[in-house]
Amino acid sequence: MMTIDPNEISTGKLHGYLLGAVSPRPIAFASTVDDVGNVNLSPFSFFNVFSANPPILIFSPARRVRDNTTKHTLENVIATKEVVINIVSYAMVQQMSLSSTEYDKGINEFVKAGFTEAASIKVKPPRVAEAPVQLECKVNEVIALGNEGGAGNLVICEVVQLHIDEDILDAEGKIDPAKIDAVARMGGNWYSRAKEGMFEVPKPLSTLGIGIDALPETIKNSTVFTGNDLGMLANVERMPSEKEVADFIAASETDAAFLKNTSEKQLHLKAQELLCNGNLSEAWKLLTAAK
Repeated sequence: MMTIDPNEISTGKLHGYLLGAVSPRPIAFASTVDDVGNVNLSPFSFFNVFSANPPILIFSPARRVRDNTTKHTLENVIATKEVVINIVSYAMVQQMSLSSTEYDKGINEFVKAGFTEAASIKVKPPRVAEAPVQLECKVNEVIALGNEGGAGNLVICEVVQLHIDEDILDAEGKIDPAKIDAVARMGGNWYSRAKEGMFEVPKPLSTLGIGIDALPETIKNSTVFTGNDLGMLANVERMPSEKEVADFIAASETDAAFLKNTSEKQLHLKAQELLCNGNLSEAWKLLTAAK
């Protein structure tokens, strides 16, 4: 494994490593205006949500590594204290990329990239009408992290108005991760389309998992189970009861025969298959029945 002291490599090389490692990153497609009303639109992938009460987003327009200059977005939020953060869907990604071109100050990237300006309610910068979610924000503070090329500037934004396209909502009125079809930044020229890599992991909020340390040694030291497998097995409140195991065996002659004529490795492979198919309870019953 490479071991790197950040002070011993160039800022450009460090920048590449950091962006390649910390990915995918959500994109803040920030629309701003300057103090005379010129509109600017630019994407930033140093971005996330940090609080719901108050509703706080932070993005960072870093100083350019090559020449230590600042971006129009940073100058605008310092001057006006307002920004609209638009969420980028896959349908917008090529136009969004075009808008990142370093046009001269005063050039409207909405026009250059072919986006539609939608009037905001509580701030002056326009919204991107094509964006599935648009977040009008007041800028509470801008924190400079340094004065050299590559230094970030944390723009702390408080959301004052949300706009959500109803077409991206599910039956319960929640944002459907497939319908929003968000994209994110990777290293280099690479992007990630979220819905093509989605999988569900239940949150252990209402239960207390037994933990990997409480797993039987044969399971914990298995040559078959991966860390993900062990994490799933350990995220149960308890192992199956004797009655549950007995009922499981009685319900399937196939499983009963399998238990009598199998090796530990075959047993673990079968349990792993059940885990891959989302059958955590069945996997546990199979493993417990074999004891």
